[in-house]
Order: sequence, then C-alpha cells, then structure tokens
Amino acid sequence: MELPVGSAGSMVREYILGDASYPLLPWLMTPYQENDLSAEKAEFNKRHAAARMVVQGALANLKERWQVLKGELWRPDKHRLPRIIYACCLLTNIMINLEDPVRDGMPTSHNHDNGYTQQVSNVADDGAVTQRDLLCQYVSRLDSKLP
Repeated sequence: MELPVGSAGSMVREYILGDASYPLLPWLMTPYQENDLSAEKAEFNKRHAAARMVVQGALANLKERWQVLKGELWRPDKHRLPRIIYACCLLTNIMINLEDPVRDGMPTSHNHDNGYTQQVSNVADDGAVTQRDLLCQYVSRLDSKLP
C-alpha cells in the first residue's frame, strides 16, 4: 500500500518520532494534542506511542551497553556526538549479529533519561500538519486492510 498523496501532490516522506514536547515539523512527527480526537487520530496516537516505546527501549539498551552515553559523559562535544552514537549503534549491531550471550539476559529499562519531564509544545509547521494528517489517513487504512 502506498502512502497517501496530498492535494498539492506532496507525499509523506521519512520522519522522526517525537513526543508532545517537540514542535511538529515535516521531518518530526508528534502526536495529536487536541481534545476529543477522532477514532483515526486516536489510533494514530496509539501507534505513535507504541513506536516511541520501541525507540526508548533501543536508547535504554544503548545506554546500558555503553557507559559513554550515560551521565556526565553524555555531554561531549556536539560535533563528536553523532560519531559516538553511530559507533555505539554499530558495535551493538555487531554484538547482536554475533549473538552476545552475556547481554541476552539483561533486563532493559525503557527509562533512558531519569531527569526528563515531558512538556508540551504548541509549535506546528503548517506543512507538517498536512504530513501528519496524511500519515494518519494511511494508518487508518492499514486497519481496514488487516484480515
């Protein structure tokens, strides 16, 4: 099934999931915040939250494996940070592929940032609102295609 195309011919592109504290941008999809959501928007929010839980679990797993990503060490030079994260992801994938038995039984906490308290952003890019609505339509069609 193809992603829906908007009236202006714009397709939903790749995006990053963010919680309500982030602004809604074309590349950063956040959940709907209004009251009395339609069934489609509520389903979108449910799937959005489920996907974010997977991401939070992955981040927690990385922080458990690589101490450089925890605490004070987590504030390195912002220019080096992407390379550090990339290296940790790469090494984690190698360990997974090699089926590292030492880490298999370790519990993974989904709480990777103990000091975080969620805030709500009211900033939304107009184009991003359209992108999120198209994505919401796509998600609602997925349910109708399931057996």
